[in-house]
Amino acid sequence: MAVSKDAAVNKPDSAQAAEKSEAAGKSKGIAVLEGLLGKESAPVIPLPGRRNKIEPAKKTDWKIRWLKKLRWRHAIIGASFLGLVAVPATLASLYMAFIAADQYHSSASFAVRSIEGGVSTDILGMFTQASGASTVSDSYILMDYILSERMVAAADRKFKLEDVYATRGLDYFYGIGSALPIEDKLEYWHNMVDVNFDHASGIMQVTVKAFDPKQAQEIAQFVVDQSDSLVNSLSLSARNDVLRAAQDEVLAGEARLSKARAGLRDYRDKSQEISPEEGAKLAVQLIGSLEQQLTQLNADLATAKSQMGEDTPRIRVLKTRIESLEQQLAVERQRLGTGERSPTSVAGDPNSPDVAGRIAQFEELETEREFAERAYTAALASLEKARIEANNRQRYLALFIEPTLSQMAQYPSRLLNAFLFTLGLLFAWGIGVMAYYNIRDRA
Repeated sequence: MAVSKDAAVNKPDSAQAAEKSEAAGKSKGIAVLEGLLGKESAPVIPLPGRRNKIEPAKKTDWKIRWLKKLRWRHAIIGASFLGLVAVPATLASLYMAFIAADQYHSSASFAVRSIEGGVSTDILGMFTQASGASTVSDSYILMDYILSERMVAAADRKFKLEDVYATRGLDYFYGIGSALPIEDKLEYWHNMVDVNFDHASGIMQVTVKAFDPKQAQEIAQFVVDQSDSLVNSLSLSARNDVLRAAQDEVLAGEARLSKARAGLRDYRDKSQEISPEEGAKLAVQLIGSLEQQLTQLNADLATAKSQMGEDTPRIRVLKTRIESLEQQLAVERQRLGTGERSPTSVAGDPNSPDVAGRIAQFEELETEREFAERAYTAALASLEKARIEANNRQRYLALFIEPTLSQMAQYPSRLLNAFLFTLGLLFAWGIGVMAYYNIRDRA
């Protein structure tokens, strides 16, 4: 009886335990099912012997959370791509295809040349005879002049750039505004005028763009004419610079020669003789004649003394003549420069009886005159040589391609501009996305 009671008592306990285990198993199954469905709030209860089924549930839950975050980032990146790349690129392509106005270009080719020495016999020699360094520097000067404010101001006065490049239709991007300062016009001119210079050949090519082909050709012709005027001005200026120094030397030599001639003329007016050398020759002849007469008189006196007394009239006459000749001979010798100079005589005085002093002064004046004449002659020769060289080195603008007249529009490059614009936007957007991910990974 006792055993049966115990069995009766234990039976409900075992039934209750079975019911509890069944309820626990059912709750664990619900929890696993909820975990598989992705409910984050449902606890995951590990079951013995079923770990391989619980772990995929955890991985699935992590993937769902990652997918939610990934979809949000992708939405932002996609929206940024649409707003920053796709829409602007589409608008730019539509603008280039339907709104941008046609542009025509006119090109001209020329070179700065200078004639050196002899004349060439062929056309190639005419273009190749040039002084390399000078023409290259002139070409760079010309290139800067074409792209300068001076050229823009001249073109604006002639063509009224605001009218030539006025906005065509809705094309406000390639058109020019109104009432712009010269700086803005210069910037627009740089966009519409292109200058290319080949240093090896010295050839310069100018390309002018405009909305009308005839206007482009007229502006290009104006640029060529202005360039030719500048080259001629540079050539004339260089020629004048070369000749100016030679002309100054000629003027200085002429003034020096005139001064020397004036000094020689004043000397002749005061001395009343053409050349003191001729006077010296006459003085020497006179002295010789006096010495000859004196010698003869001395001989006659000696003869008379041997035949007559000292008080005879002949001897007194001879002695008187001899004294007169000696005095005259002393005076003539003093005028010639021998002996002691008279205290009243002045060195270099044209009126001085000193012939040697007059000859010295005359020789100094004559030497100055001869040197001034030679210097003047050399200056004239240098001037003539400089004139010939300046004429042979004249620069000129060799135009071998006249400004062309376009028959079809070459600008703007619609496909290329649209492609480059899209590529630039895509590149900028890609850099932004990579920068975002880089900052996110470092954070």
